[in-house]
Amino acid sequence: MENHFQKKPRILCLHGFRTSAKIMEQQVGKWPESVLGKLDLVFLDAPFPAEGKSNVEGIFDPPYFEWFQSNQDFSEYRNFEECLAYLEDFMIKHGPFDGLLSFSQGAILSAALPGIQLDGAALMKVPKIKFVIIIAGAKFGGNKFGLPKLAANAFSSPIQTPSLHFIGEMDFMKEEGTALLASFVDPVVMQHPKGHTVPRLDEKAVETLLDFIEKIQKMPSQKA
Repeated sequence: MENHFQKKPRILCLHGFRTSAKIMEQQVGKWPESVLGKLDLVFLDAPFPAEGKSNVEGIFDPPYFEWFQSNQDFSEYRNFEECLAYLEDFMIKHGPFDGLLSFSQGAILSAALPGIQLDGAALMKVPKIKFVIIIAGAKFGGNKFGLPKLAANAFSSPIQTPSLHFIGEMDFMKEEGTALLASFVDPVVMQHPKGHTVPRLDEKAVETLLDFIEKIQKMPSQKA
């Protein structure tokens, strides 16, 4: 029992729009060791090369990737099905994973995944996602983003999966990230003063995150 409690949650990390696994690793790498030491983090590049300019050019080196593509007003999506197949394949080969830690486009995707999985639309060959940590996320089918076909029922009932949401005071996605909270049962919310970024953690944020991790560790262990 003791060993089970101490097992680090294995977490798949999904990066933001037109960035990369390496970039997200650097962003999360600024978190204190008191948090990072308790997590087994795996960073994955999205399946598709960026189709346009990245906002992080000049800050982080290329290559840059994106999880899926859409038209200008986010009403139609391309490559969403392929993205889910790519994720599932990686989870089968490198899992099992306990949960997801994601930012921006990766967070929009991972917020929908528990519902997509519950609906039986995808990720049926891998264990149930036990929790999500969402940084600067949003909701498919909300005010800004349309609903991809495979995510049609993702938010049709409240999501029971434990969730932790980072919301930035200056983030242009703040409204979307706040609206997403209503789709989750008992979401844990962490406000921070910054914009659209993976924030550094202050003392209070570290405490909240460690509490969340402790609750996760007490959940039943995944089977391969």
